[in-house]
Amino acid sequence: MARKIRVGILFGGRSAEHEVSVQSAKNIIDAIDRNKHEVVLIGIDKKGQWHLNEESRFLLPTTQSELPELAESGENLALVPGKQDEQLVALSGQERLGSLDVIFPVLHGPLGEDGTVQGLLKLANIAFVGAGVLGSAVGMDKDVMKRLLRDAGIPIARFIVANRYSPKEIAFDYARDQLGLPLFIKPANLGSSVGIHKVKDREGFEGAVRDAFNYDNKILIEECIKGREIECSVLGNDNPIASVPGEILPRHEFYSYEAKYLDEHGAVLEIPAKLAPAISERIRQLAIKTFSVLCCEGMARVDFFLRNGTEIIVNEINKPIAHNPRKISTDATDLKSVDNRKRACDSNYASMGGRRDCNRDPVFAGAGNKSLAPLLVSRGWKTAPPVNERRLWTGLRSNFRGRWRHDCVHARKA
Repeated sequence: MARKIRVGILFGGRSAEHEVSVQSAKNIIDAIDRNKHEVVLIGIDKKGQWHLNEESRFLLPTTQSELPELAESGENLALVPGKQDEQLVALSGQERLGSLDVIFPVLHGPLGEDGTVQGLLKLANIAFVGAGVLGSAVGMDKDVMKRLLRDAGIPIARFIVANRYSPKEIAFDYARDQLGLPLFIKPANLGSSVGIHKVKDREGFEGAVRDAFNYDNKILIEECIKGREIECSVLGNDNPIASVPGEILPRHEFYSYEAKYLDEHGAVLEIPAKLAPAISERIRQLAIKTFSVLCCEGMARVDFFLRNGTEIIVNEINKPIAHNPRKISTDATDLKSVDNRKRACDSNYASMGGRRDCNRDPVFAGAGNKSLAPLLVSRGWKTAPPVNERRLWTGLRSNFRGRWRHDCVHARKA
């Protein structure tokens, strides 16, 4: 029997998206194929301490947010850079964690999704899933992300950046004249719609600016795009591939935190989206271009607006992709398992000079040339898994089109 891959699920964190991260980890743990993967839970509490968590008790229900949070319990862990194995050690010395083949960071927001943890893992010589330091950093900062997309000729919404410490204050009249009304105000370095407001008047503008600055020193003021919300997932490294697009139909005024997480009926999903073939293909190609321009690797989801039926506008990229607490299954007629499409990643391109090395690649260690579905893309997904913020986790469940290449979901080697 082949050795199981030891996967460290890293979740929680100090950001305002802590609860979203914990819920994402829970749903990933529920869905992962235990026949192929041994799961090790590594939780980061709101104070930033790392804990080795027992699966049976790592979640605590909360009545305020209706989302779980990480208990400040379990064996405290420390990271020891420079070692070749057993880089994570228990502070008490009474428990041995053992070596991990790969870490799956399921962290959202600052101090987790922004390249900080990815840099730490690289220093510690631990392989991890997803984008590296640069891709994580530029994908987190909406200001930097949008400027890179704009310079690459990718259509984006018009926006203004305001800094807490800037001597020039952004006035309501100026924002209204530049962007029109309504407009959106959001923290530059946060996700899950935390701190985002739709503004229609001067009074709402001032309150929204104050709230956004509670979460970040830099905020975005953005034009409101009236159009359909389309999403498309991307897998790969040097030659990424895109899923079929899906559509979000919010039942709130916009796709807010409440609509994503707290209201069971906050949105309706259509997968695949009802789009003309030509529009669908343009979205897929633009998703791949966005993924590449932002130096992303592994997997991500690109969010779009479709205005007037033909104009495609990129909103943002999301990585890692979260999982919504509401379990959603969809008609599998057009959403066949990736595992049935030639095992999407039989060849893992693990950032090792562009070639597969079964001895060095942590995901393929001991597997030789045997067929092996990628991490989390396996026969364990019997139905569509819970969706990111009630969104489209199409990257791991959709019927990806095109020829499979040797560079799909990977464990990035430090």
